[in-house]
Amino acid sequence: MRVQMRGGVVAWVSAMFLLMVSVAGPMGAQVLPDPDGKEADMRKPVQVYILMGQSNMLGFGNQDVLKGIAAEKYPYLVDDAGAWTVRKDVRNVFVMCSGNSPAKDQQNNWMTIERNIGPEIGIGHHLGEVTDAPVLILKSCIGNRSLGWDLLPPGSEAYEYNGKLEPGYRGTPDDPRGNTGGDMSKGWYAGCQYDGDIAAAKKVLENLDTYYPGAKEYEVVGFFWWQGDKDMRNPAHAERYGKNLVQLIRALRKDFDNPDAFFVTASLGQTVMGAKSGDGLILDAMKAVAESDHEELKGKVGFVYTNPLSKGGSSSGHYNGNPETYMNVGEAMGKAMVELLKSKNNAKGDKKTDKDADDKEAGPGKPAALGEQAMRTWTSKSGSMITGKLIAIERGQIVLELENGSKRKYGKSSFSAEDQAYIEQFE
Repeated sequence: MRVQMRGGVVAWVSAMFLLMVSVAGPMGAQVLPDPDGKEADMRKPVQVYILMGQSNMLGFGNQDVLKGIAAEKYPYLVDDAGAWTVRKDVRNVFVMCSGNSPAKDQQNNWMTIERNIGPEIGIGHHLGEVTDAPVLILKSCIGNRSLGWDLLPPGSEAYEYNGKLEPGYRGTPDDPRGNTGGDMSKGWYAGCQYDGDIAAAKKVLENLDTYYPGAKEYEVVGFFWWQGDKDMRNPAHAERYGKNLVQLIRALRKDFDNPDAFFVTASLGQTVMGAKSGDGLILDAMKAVAESDHEELKGKVGFVYTNPLSKGGSSSGHYNGNPETYMNVGEAMGKAMVELLKSKNNAKGDKKTDKDADDKEAGPGKPAALGEQAMRTWTSKSGSMITGKLIAIERGQIVLELENGSKRKYGKSSFSAEDQAYIEQFE
């Protein structure tokens, strides 16, 4: 992995041990605590995660609807007064361009709810919770783009499909091999959006202090990819999706100087396992890449099956703007990346990685005193779980001491009826 420092100094750090993850639903997910309001350790390089794709990744989750359900379903998003919480250790940046034209800033702030949402919210909160170093969520994308054409990565060669030569990188329909491609004056070319999105992301990193105040160095740790709606409508692109996805991973790692970067992808929400349509081919391709035994991919790619997480609608209709879909998918993608990070044995920047140790359940009956119980597993109304012990009760909220010793506050009503009954023993 490469660390770029302002002033041009470059250092190499150890490659990560990696793990393939498939996330099928919210059951068993970590219940995230409220942000503690603390800043990250700025002595460490900013951990950068780049989000790419098309309109799924852009985000159309209605923030007004989210406000009405956040306290119950995503309590870490709102504080005691019902205002949106703010993470001071995660920066949320979004840049957008059309083709390789200059990009415009869409968002540049601490992680909070400012507009309609995409998966970046769930992703950012999960990564911020396990990382001591500053985290930069960097989204660079635009809608209505295909991997087989607009986002075709460098190294992709022209290929034949049904007797027709399909363009390779920087090729055009008239010049599929790209002998004169790469010049926008001659019209759109294959990979034009890839070039634009990468240039936009690199510009952010070249001006790091503008997007993460006080930061001087960074590491591009991984990538998130939620895309496929346009490719599923083109038989050539759908059939080629797996090869293009592998080449995308290679190209991104090269462009951002990390040959072992993690990669998490998510299927389209309306697509079920076993579907024979174009979107089914895309789902199968994503899953196959994540399960690959090839050395460059094995244990380095996560896949999220989003159909169980979706609350209706389809990718082409932006899931009817339902924020639960975007939150659920974002949380699942964030968890998938956390699992990949865990496999490197917390070698760098880890502070609160959720543990896999056996839970210590509290015995039957009322514990001797508040704060003296054994660790127990707490379950939210949505089925998410976390391990901790009850140490305080404050006006409808509880304080848990987690396994790592940190203390976090949660709304009592966000937990299951069984857990609420447990709490009532101490009131």
